[in-house]
Amino acid sequence: MSDLVTGDAVVLELRLAKLASRSLAQAIDLAVQLTLLVVGTLTVAGVVSFVDDALSAALTLVFYLLVIVGYPVTVETATRGRSLGKLALGLRVVREDGGPIRFRHAFVRGLLSVVELWLSFGSIALITSLASARGKRLGDFLAGTVVVRERVPVAAAPVAAMPPPLSAWASGLDLSRVPDDLALAARQFLARQGELAPHVRDEMGSRLAGSLAAATAPPPPPGTPPWAFLAPVLAER
Repeated sequence: MSDLVTGDAVVLELRLAKLASRSLAQAIDLAVQLTLLVVGTLTVAGVVSFVDDALSAALTLVFYLLVIVGYPVTVETATRGRSLGKLALGLRVVREDGGPIRFRHAFVRGLLSVVELWLSFGSIALITSLASARGKRLGDFLAGTVVVRERVPVAAAPVAAMPPPLSAWASGLDLSRVPDDLALAARQFLARQGELAPHVRDEMGSRLAGSLAAATAPPPPPGTPPWAFLAPVLAER
């Protein structure tokens, strides 16, 4: 959102990962999966030799799906967007609004990887990444995700923590009308509010809270300050 660039030249945006770092991270992940496939195939071969051909084919197919789809989906879901390759390169998959991914995002990415990474030998992923201004592959477009360079260590506290007094109110929020760019601006504001001058922080916080309040329902409890309103909305989203 260009109108949310402050007078202090603070730009609220995601740090998108470069194609080279994304490609290297993906190469590491594929190497891990290929290793699992080779080791697992040898193991499965010893097991299926005792069963009929139909069951053998079914077991082999299930194993391949577990490695090609199940493995990356499980890892990205458990780590909120970090595979071994992304961990090594300091990258993470996040939602387009900057929030952490969940199972559905990882599942869509993992499912599409069968076509764009494995069946096409990575050509589809490369073409879509080059054509996208944000370096998104096909799975990212359908999942609503993007790969970024991490701004803070993994162990840092989450930006959008739920204030306990507002948890009951936040659980009933209708967030369907909150656009991704507004949520991204609010999330990055919370992450960087300590870097802003007090008057800039107060002005931006009030503007963001007003925009979010117009896109959500019900309204916050009377007297809720802007920062306390932003955090539960983003945490619930």
